[in-house]
Formats: sequence, C-alpha cells, structure tokens
Amino acid sequence: MSNPNNTWVAEFILLGFPELHHLQGLLFGSFLTIYVVTVLENLVIVGTIRASHQLHTPMYFFLANLSVLETFYTTVTVPKLLVSLLAGVGIISFSGCLTQLFLFLSLGSSECFLLSTMACDRYLAICHPLRYPALMGWRLCLYLALSAWLGGFLASFVSITLISRLRFCGPNVLNHFFCDISPLLQLSCSDTTTIETLDFVAALAVLATSLLVTVVSYAHILATVLRIPGRGSRQKAFSTCASHLVVVVIFYTTTIFMYARPHAISSFNLNKLVSVVYSVVTPLLNPIIYCLQNRDIREALTKLLHVPDPS
Repeated sequence: MSNPNNTWVAEFILLGFPELHHLQGLLFGSFLTIYVVTVLENLVIVGTIRASHQLHTPMYFFLANLSVLETFYTTVTVPKLLVSLLAGVGIISFSGCLTQLFLFLSLGSSECFLLSTMACDRYLAICHPLRYPALMGWRLCLYLALSAWLGGFLASFVSITLISRLRFCGPNVLNHFFCDISPLLQLSCSDTTTIETLDFVAALAVLATSLLVTVVSYAHILATVLRIPGRGSRQKAFSTCASHLVVVVIFYTTTIFMYARPHAISSFNLNKLVSVVYSVVTPLLNPIIYCLQNRDIREALTKLLHVPDPS
C-alpha cells in the first residue's frame, strides 16, 4: 500500500464538518465522550466474559470477539477525527489514508462475517439444542472467529490494491472526516469505472453472503420458536438472540445504504451523516443493547462488582 510512482498527491486534507465549524468545540467533546464510553463499554464486556466462568460459552466467546472488533473499528477513525477537530484541520498522508481505508473496510467486513457466525450459533443452540454441545466445540469456535477476522482482511485487500494504483493529481481536499471509498475515488484523475464496479460487486458479495446466512438462520429460529408451547417459553427462547437481531438490523441497514450501490451518493453531507451512525454511534449502542437485553451479562457483571476486596 505504498505510494506508487504515478501518484502525485502526497497527502489529503480531511474536510470534516465545515458547516459545523462554529460548533467545533462541542463536536470534539461529543466525539471524545462517545469514543471513551465506547472503548470502556467493550472492555467491560470482554473483561466480564473473561472473568465469569458461566459466560465461557460459544455465544459469549463470539460476543467478546465482536467487542474487540468494534473497539478497533471505532479506533480506526475517531482518534484521527479528534486530532483534526483539535488542530482545526485534518491532514493525512497518502499511505496513511490507504491504511485507514484498508483497516476500516477489513474490520467492517469482519463484523459482517462475525454477525453471521453468531446467527449460526444461535440457530444451532435453539433449533438443535441436544446436538449443540457436540457441534459447536471450542476448536470450531476458534476456527470460525479466526475465519471472520481473516475473511474481512482478504475481502478488502483487492480493493485497496486497485485503489493504490490510481492517480491522484489534485485537488487533495477529501470531503469526509476519514478516508472512505466514495470521496476518495472522486479525487482520482484516473478512470474509476472499473474499480467502482468491482468495489460494488465485492461489497455486495460480502453483505449478501453474510446477510443471507443471517436471514436463513433467523427464519429457522423463528419457525422453531413458534412451535414451542407456551408464550413464556417462546419469549425465553427468543430473548437469547433478540439483542443480536437488533444489532444486525442497525448494522446492515446503514452499511447496505452506504456500500451496496453501484454509484457514489452525490450528497457527501448525507454520506458523512450515515458514516457517523455506523462508525461512531453504532459501536456505542451495541454494548448497551447487549448489556441491557442480556440477563446473563447483567448478572455476571453484578456479581463481579459485588465481589469483596480480598485485601
């Protein structure tokens, strides 16, 4: 991902939110608070799962992976945004821009694969409860989690390789708060038709594959839950995956809107608004959703907080 010889622009200026320049201090405080809370939330979830023996199950193993992934996901963009807001101008090198884009796309793709893996886990647990312990062993869990992480990186490698070969002759003002594909391609003086098409196909393949697995899993889950006698039993069965379903809906709605389209959205203000939702707000809400909706995590966290100090 080094700067090729035919690339003339050495750095980009991240425009950020010029229409909100008079609220720069408020934006900095808001994004800083959201980032710190997001990191702390995910660290609490990972620490709780690690410290609580009753949470050492495949479901919470994948949830811990999701928390780690989302910590990295928001760290790719928000710290650079905070520096830009503090300095009044955002400057990022060409190689830094490609690195940020690669990590952002990779982690986003990994989250797609991980969410579909979690849906499969819930399908096996609810639809095949007797076979679940034998089917979802720790070796398979580790393999699936590793595949989700590596799959995301491999899915983004081709796109970044192609983008790195484009020519950027100027201007170098990128109308966004981080290096995203659409505003970056707008600055290229090369023909980007092929890359836009390939990027659309790659994004659609990742999203469609993972979403299809998730939808099929939840269709089977819903059919199984509806056959369970007693309303209370049905609610108890579905409550184990309700929080995951909410996270899936939020994540895929915004991601599909941004990336599963053949042409860039003309309104970059709309681009930035949606980007804030899925790159900043969603990682903040996901741990809250899991903690508030998940009784096991609430109980484990309560026990940990009430453990007497051995000293």
